Amino acid sequence: MRNALSPTRLLFLSAVLATALVGCASPVRAADDAPPAAAPFPYAEAEISDLQARMAAGELDSGTLTRAYLERVAALDREGPRLRAVIELNPNALKEAAQRDEERRRGHLRGPLHGIPVLLKDNINALPMSTTAGSLALAGFRPGDAFLVTRLRAAGAVILGKSNLSEWANYRGLGSTSGWSARGGQTRNPYRLSHSPCGSSSGSAVAVAANLVTVSVGTETDGSIVCPAAVNGVVGLKPTVGLVSRDGIIPISFSQDTAGPIARTVSDAAAVLTAIAGRDAADPATAAMPGRAVYDYTARLNPNGLRGARIGVMDNPLSQRPGIGALMQHAVETLRRAGATVVTVPAPDESGWSDAEQIVLRHEFKAGMERYLRQWKAPWRTLPQLVAFNEKHTAQELPLFGQELLVASAHAGSLGDPVYIQARSQARRMAGEQGIDVLLRAYQLDALVAPTTGTAWPINSPGGDAFPGGNYSAAAVAGYPSLSVPMGHVDGLPVGLLFVGTAWAEPRLIELAYAYEQRTMARRPPPL
Repeated sequence: MRNALSPTRLLFLSAVLATALVGCASPVRAADDAPPAAAPFPYAEAEISDLQARMAAGELDSGTLTRAYLERVAALDREGPRLRAVIELNPNALKEAAQRDEERRRGHLRGPLHGIPVLLKDNINALPMSTTAGSLALAGFRPGDAFLVTRLRAAGAVILGKSNLSEWANYRGLGSTSGWSARGGQTRNPYRLSHSPCGSSSGSAVAVAANLVTVSVGTETDGSIVCPAAVNGVVGLKPTVGLVSRDGIIPISFSQDTAGPIARTVSDAAAVLTAIAGRDAADPATAAMPGRAVYDYTARLNPNGLRGARIGVMDNPLSQRPGIGALMQHAVETLRRAGATVVTVPAPDESGWSDAEQIVLRHEFKAGMERYLRQWKAPWRTLPQLVAFNEKHTAQELPLFGQELLVASAHAGSLGDPVYIQARSQARRMAGEQGIDVLLRAYQLDALVAPTTGTAWPINSPGGDAFPGGNYSAAAVAGYPSLSVPMGHVDGLPVGLLFVGTAWAEPRLIELAYAYEQRTMARRPPPL
């Protein structure tokens, strides 16, 4: 079904695209006479397979779908609840959609993502948009496409725009506020606007949850995909480090960084992962990828995937919280009814790697950031220059919290520092080989599960996040995969169930999570 667009609305959308909808402290406002978005939204909760079927039947085209999302962004992200999930729109989005439609008419389909709009976290290079990590220091910086963006375009995706994030992917200062950036303002949780969206892939998760886009891509160093996915009621898949190239992504840590999909369903996450995974000579970590360089993860969407599986439920404080404990009991019952054997296991001891991780991040952030700035010819080339920029623009950049992490990293030693080398070895070993892998072997498990994190907390600027804790750090530090799936709600706020496996276990995790999802269907759209 096509949306009828008035001349007023068409003019409005053209103006929106021309200004790229940069969301700052004073967000772009719609024209006074601009009509609200149509209700109900005709593509709400639509999966990729459903959209493709409608396109194949001639009931829908990419141009119509893309235009509908642009209208919804205008109505909900800049007006109405002002979610501030989108930091910039692609001025070529409608042109890209028209090209995909023309290819479809000629019988040329690039794959399951053909004509599907995708949002990218604003630390991922994608022309013609800026890449800023939410910082005013990189305003107007337009480097060439990241490797994963090249793959998305080759797969037929339409790049709708960039999503807001915790500035510098939440590696700037202590007492930070998740989802806030100087460039994009404060991203808001669509389930309760006064509450946190978690971070740092805040906008990527909120946009998908609020049906502003079909799917998105976020990045994670430690929780930045799965935490916002969990508290915004969507699916977040953090791949094994090396499965997706980091070339063209503003870095924190080459030991832990990865991009990954955020979607409303496991099947959509699997389709995006299929498109973006692959070897890249520019990222040596991808050389470690086993087997075929291209793998169809949607082939593992098995509704009976839990039959005969062994699942370890990690003992952790979050499971003792009122509401979350009841959801976990129901999740365990669901896993058992689906044919899995479920046993309780201890959680990996975070004290074995937490201090070492901080040493690793400080050293790798400095080395990786300065390499990125040089490689892509950014306006600044060193961390001290970024620190100085923030000090010069305190009112815009530092009104809520400081930049202690940037300063500490600027003074970090080289990657040849014995302290760093020892810390990196200890962190990966204690979280991976002597953490997750020990549990999987000792209990003969296919995967570990636990609540991803608690429910969203009130946004408390300038006090920072009242973070409830999480169960994803072991996988993040080890470089192993984790996958968060909606588990239910507590007091109207979403809670996620996290599946964790060993390195390169994405096919099995997708199989397990999909089977769980199909039995629960726990996702509920936000009350927008």
